[in-house]
Amino acid sequence: MSKKKAVLARVFEDCIKKGEPVFHNSYVKQVSEELGFGNQYDATKLDRLAKYPDIINQQGYFLIHLGKGYHQFVPNQSLGYHRFEPIHEEESMPWEYVPGVLNDFDTSEANILSIAYNQSVLHDFVYGDRRANPQVYLARRTKFTGSYTIAEDTIDATQVQMEMDLVLELNGNVTVFEAKNGFHDDFAVYQLFHPYLYFDDHRRSGKLNVGEIQCCYLQRKKTRRRKNQQQSSVLRLHLYRFRDREMASIELLRKREYELKMKDPL
Repeated sequence: MSKKKAVLARVFEDCIKKGEPVFHNSYVKQVSEELGFGNQYDATKLDRLAKYPDIINQQGYFLIHLGKGYHQFVPNQSLGYHRFEPIHEEESMPWEYVPGVLNDFDTSEANILSIAYNQSVLHDFVYGDRRANPQVYLARRTKFTGSYTIAEDTIDATQVQMEMDLVLELNGNVTVFEAKNGFHDDFAVYQLFHPYLYFDDHRRSGKLNVGEIQCCYLQRKKTRRRKNQQQSSVLRLHLYRFRDREMASIELLRKREYELKMKDPL
């Protein structure tokens, strides 16, 4: 077991023993120092279930962020983590493009989204029109303060930090993007839910004239063709919405896979 998982397992066991599911970063720091884990803030960053220690997965708990350094263990992982719906063969399509010199310069989330935008993949998937011209808002960090529900429990969040990898807006409709390298089985719903709550709050208060709020999860995996060993990429996109301010109200709108096939420039 990694040191990160060992830290989280210790914190979880102590919380369950005390009957107190809420804990603070100061306690994570204490346990991290005891176990020799040097990155205490990474201990609570869990974007998929594989990053949890076995003891937590076996008992079916997951972690939510309350803000100001506080976190809480919540039962029933299906409420906080969502399995990616499988993409079938008929939902996969080739996408020819002329590669730019910076396409494979790095593998950051920003680079993944830049490729998908520059090659009009996002335009085709989100709007059904590769000629669409949405407004682009690059990665930013912000905070959310407000309430939402998990099952029948009300969760009060105070200045919860979040990062939006990319935001597109067209005709008053907003699409928030989360991007990751590799293909995974599931993801933490809060990665999409917190940005949704952020924009929904501004919509409800009248500060923003926002229509529909959608959330897109993009995954990228690099591949090599057998014949010429050219490197290419496969992009998997899942578009979701939330019915209301309930974390488990996430709904799939559509999904698709794009195989980026390089072609020679004219």
